[in-house]
Amino acid sequence: MRVFRGRAATIETDREVSRRLLSTAADGEPAVRVWTPHRQVAFGRRDRRLEGYDRACERARARGFPPVERDVGGRAVAYDGETALAFARAEPVADFRRGTDDRYERATAAVEDALRSLEGRLDPVRGEPDDSFCPGTHSLSLAAGGEGGTENHRKVAGIAQRIRQDAAVVAGIVLVANRDRLAAVLEDVYGALEVPFDPDTVGSVASAGGRSDPAVVRAAVEDALVGDAATVAVESVAASE
Repeated sequence: MRVFRGRAATIETDREVSRRLLSTAADGEPAVRVWTPHRQVAFGRRDRRLEGYDRACERARARGFPPVERDVGGRAVAYDGETALAFARAEPVADFRRGTDDRYERATAAVEDALRSLEGRLDPVRGEPDDSFCPGTHSLSLAAGGEGGTENHRKVAGIAQRIRQDAAVVAGIVLVANRDRLAAVLEDVYGALEVPFDPDTVGSVASAGGRSDPAVVRAAVEDALVGDAATVAVESVAASE
């Protein structure tokens, strides 16, 4: 298992590090990365086909969030450059037609374990409220304020997958803190795209009563994704400017 740690100097050079996970896996070595991307709004392929896409990019820039287009996932997600984590686990694939559900299950269970390991007695549930950011089947939510029924949960993590003939990567986002700021930029962006979105569905580990330190959450998610790998090689990424 190869573990990439750190963040490169620019958005584009950082994205290139993430692309290396797939090539590493294609060569036969699983790879994991959990990090804090630069501030940005990452749009999915479905967003780019909408009439409001250019307007959504303008609104993201106006709030200081450069727009980028990503390869994995559906709708737009926002990273504040400080507390929103991205994670990815890539592994070799012998038959690209098989294993999709198993990879999703392993990644989802790992993030669940990571959240439960944090102080605050977090109890993630699978699924998401209606009109969440980047809506999808593989999401995790936490109760607002750490208590309440499922109707009071907010989305804190979304998971997607990209599959090639020789490798697959399961990737996602975990929101640690700054939910109000992230909700505000997403509300602007989704409004421009004319995609249903409720800013109150945006959650975070901190708003659910958990740790607000992204370094602590990052380490927990990385440990869970690495799991019981027999051999781990750590590769440091150049620090950001």
